[in-house]
Amino acid sequence: MAGLCAAARARELGLDVVVLEKGDRAGGSMLLSSGVVWRHRSLAEFCADCPGGESALQTAIVRGLDAGIDWLESLGATVAEHETGNPRTVGKRFDTRSLTDVLVAAAGDVRLETALEASGEPAVILATGGFAARLARENGLLLRANEWSDGDGLQFALARGAVTSGDLTEFYGRAMPAVAIAEGDFVPAAQLYGRFAVVLDDRGRELEVSLTWSEVELAQELARAGGRGWLVVDGRGLEQRVRERSVAQMVAAAERVGGEVRRANAPEALGLGLTLSAALADPPFLAVRVQAGVTHTIGGLRIDAQARVLDGAGTPIPGLYAAGADVGGISTGGYSSGLAAALVFGRIAAEAAYACR
Repeated sequence: MAGLCAAARARELGLDVVVLEKGDRAGGSMLLSSGVVWRHRSLAEFCADCPGGESALQTAIVRGLDAGIDWLESLGATVAEHETGNPRTVGKRFDTRSLTDVLVAAAGDVRLETALEASGEPAVILATGGFAARLARENGLLLRANEWSDGDGLQFALARGAVTSGDLTEFYGRAMPAVAIAEGDFVPAAQLYGRFAVVLDDRGRELEVSLTWSEVELAQELARAGGRGWLVVDGRGLEQRVRERSVAQMVAAAERVGGEVRRANAPEALGLGLTLSAALADPPFLAVRVQAGVTHTIGGLRIDAQARVLDGAGTPIPGLYAAGADVGGISTGGYSSGLAAALVFGRIAAEAAYACR
């Protein structure tokens, strides 16, 4: 999304633009997402949810997202829902196929299966999606994103003196059924009910996970514990809802994609070493085997509020910009919308490149 938004805005401003897309289709991980583009209701809430992030970058998103959403609509992107379904956030859900198509049309020259390389262009905007594929591969995790985001933008910038911001091991992801997941199931197969479950590692040891509203910590804790584990819920938990879905529906989605689900009338019968407790009191008892899935990395390149990539002295590297998951320092220590960051900083990067032409 970041690259297409940057290209579309740059072309609006009259710049000659070429989009180099490593994959065999446009849209990156945006096309595979739920399409919800959102921001926190206030900067204070953004800072509280992502305490390690840089205030200037968070401010840019809070101030710039609403205009960015209006711009997407002006291009013809189809809005699927005008609310996020979460009282903590403001934004809209777009049909991701429509969103991809209108941005490709606005971007113009999109060259598929073309890797990033030094080209001598006066300005390069890095928007390669971070390094989710590499992080997942190196840590034995599922990849809940496009397979091409392997850190090309990060390496391109580091070779030119750039520095990073945030923790490069931190990622946004979800607990997923511990099986190979097709791209079309990345959203519906997510198991987002850690607050209602007992969380175990793959050996049956209970994990103490302190969860915020987004449950971004669940996938990260599973990753630290070896990548796989179990979510165990009782009858009372199955009835709980996380926005539009019940826990029972999420468990059913895990079964539909081939995930392992155990059922018993007593916790000890699940074969995981559990006994009746206050957390697990009402039969039936279900255990879903899960694996952490990486959606996008949170650490990345350090930029300023004009999306300019910075060197170790805090000085912008001439002609080099970054947006989207290639950037670190936005949601460090928490969770915010990756699509919002891509939209806002994609547009900012294009405008900064235009100003410096």
